[in-house]
Amino acid sequence: MTTAAPPLADRLIDRLDAIVPPPSAWFFGLRIWLAMMIALYAAFWLQLDSASSAATCVAILAQPKRGQALSKAGYRFLGTIVGGVVAIVLMGLFNGDRVLLLVSFTVWLGLCVFVAQYLQDTRAYGAMLSGYTVGIIALANIDTPQNTFDVALGRVAAIAIGIVAITFINDALASPSTWRSLRPTLAKAYGATRAFVRDALMHGDPGDERTADLIQKIAAMRADTSAIGGELDDGRNRAAGARSAIAALYVMGAASRGFALACDRIRHPTPALAEARRLCLRAISGDIAEPGAERLARDDERLRDLVDAAIRDPTRALDETMALQRALDLHNAATFADDGLRALSDGHAPLRDVALPTHRDFQVALRGALRVAIAFAITASVFIFAGLPQASFALVQVSATAALSSVTPDPKKFAVGVLMGMPLAALFAGIILFVVLNGNQGFPLLAIAMAPVVFFGCFLSLNPKTFTVGFISLVFTPVLLSPTNPQSYNPQTFLMNAYLVVAASVILFLVVRLVLPISNSRHRFYALEEARRDTADALIGEGGDATTRTSLNADRLFQFSQWNSGSGTVRRASLAHAFALSRLESSAARAHAQMRLLWCADGLRASIRSGREALARGNAWGLEDAARAMLTAGRQQDRDTRLRIARAATDLATASQVIRRHGRFFRRLALPSS
Repeated sequence: MTTAAPPLADRLIDRLDAIVPPPSAWFFGLRIWLAMMIALYAAFWLQLDSASSAATCVAILAQPKRGQALSKAGYRFLGTIVGGVVAIVLMGLFNGDRVLLLVSFTVWLGLCVFVAQYLQDTRAYGAMLSGYTVGIIALANIDTPQNTFDVALGRVAAIAIGIVAITFINDALASPSTWRSLRPTLAKAYGATRAFVRDALMHGDPGDERTADLIQKIAAMRADTSAIGGELDDGRNRAAGARSAIAALYVMGAASRGFALACDRIRHPTPALAEARRLCLRAISGDIAEPGAERLARDDERLRDLVDAAIRDPTRALDETMALQRALDLHNAATFADDGLRALSDGHAPLRDVALPTHRDFQVALRGALRVAIAFAITASVFIFAGLPQASFALVQVSATAALSSVTPDPKKFAVGVLMGMPLAALFAGIILFVVLNGNQGFPLLAIAMAPVVFFGCFLSLNPKTFTVGFISLVFTPVLLSPTNPQSYNPQTFLMNAYLVVAASVILFLVVRLVLPISNSRHRFYALEEARRDTADALIGEGGDATTRTSLNADRLFQFSQWNSGSGTVRRASLAHAFALSRLESSAARAHAQMRLLWCADGLRASIRSGREALARGNAWGLEDAARAMLTAGRQQDRDTRLRIARAATDLATASQVIRRHGRFFRRLALPSS
């Protein structure tokens, strides 16, 4: 039986719904257009020489949520200040010497790009901006060094105007808040984590691939947490709550797998294990308003009693203590996740404020900095020897686009977007200047002519697939239009500038593919090398803060899974090795942290010394013996010490299990394993 086709009118309506942007996109475009026109009008009224920089500033800060715009605005202003100061210093040091000025700018640009690789989100943008701001100020005045200070002051003023304009419009027109949009996303990730944990508790370890999928859902929210702080008076509490919840979700996934693996090694489950499983299932049941802080606290205390009883009973197996400890870790993480979600919602001070460190590769950062420096040096040599009249303008565009590409997740995709967006920006600027305005003077006509371009760029920027095209067209249209009062109309200058920005996009497209490119396999190699060094440090007790290891390793696994390719078998093997390094590094760092706290306890130094030596040698059997000896010596200690011993012994035994299973892989990495 066939179903009738929908009426033509319904099909047309569905097609229009797919093409026409939603109302939120129209309001976003309206906010950016109003802010851009206000900034441009204020710059004209103040008679700034770089009035177009105010409009460009608004275009760069075009973010759909208020917190994102505020965060980016703060670091944009700071980066402009730093870049302006450095430009003045360089012009003072190398006044009249073009070669030294260009060389010093190249070094500064590469240094800023290198630092930006190790920062996160808008902080990375601020570091990168301070690099090419020097080019905007110094290179543009390479023949008139006496104007450097005035140009730097004018640019800072224009940036400040742009920031004030977009902040005012976002507040006046009630721009969406980041924390409101983050809360349902975080609640959804919490639901996915609870489903993952439930399967682990009931059916065993879900495996590496499903864990990687869960990490991808959680890691995608990290960027928004840094944008919440400036939105409200209690924004710091909400941001801390979101970070605490995200870190807790990582731990919930890892702890539930640890519980499942320990239970798989126990032939005859005890009533204590059944009760621990039941308490953990109850902790993840219901909606985010359940089970409630009071019940979580009672169940947490009961799990501590179960762990303590297992230590005091000499007949209990080590695996049972491990399973009970992982159940306690899981329950603690559920408590932090519940509290973090509540803090994000109501703004109360969360139980903790943790960092969410990100994985960065030194080799990737170094190659990114060298790529930008080499690209600028080659372009500068070619343009200067070619005698182009607007060579400084072209060099600024090359440095800006190359620096922007260095802080994007995929520089090649960004370069393709720039290659498409630059001709659009040149076309839009040309139509506005020589078709719509066509020699006329008047701000209202300019504002009307800019509206379609701004809306079009905003619509494209809201779609992840076309973000770069929309962003470039939105930013570089006012750059090429270069609004002044009165407006100048010089076709030759406009065409040369348009040619140079398109040439800059072509140069960027070639640079990211030819100059020190990094393939997915190379990314994986660098990530494994960084993980190997961190693991080697963790095994000898130099792994840094143990409380952030799970979040750092989760981010590393998130990036590794994005670079993982090849056949199914190869991909699964690579992912298994990455998870093995993560578990060994985290367990070693936590074990050393607990043993440092236990060093002063009576009767434990011998087992602690054995545990440290076994970790340093990667001795799987020695680690298990040290864990058992520690549990035996801890039966005479007080309750708090016994619970700390349980954590240390569990991590030592976990390291032992990982080394036994992946010893051959660790030996290939020159890690101690026996």
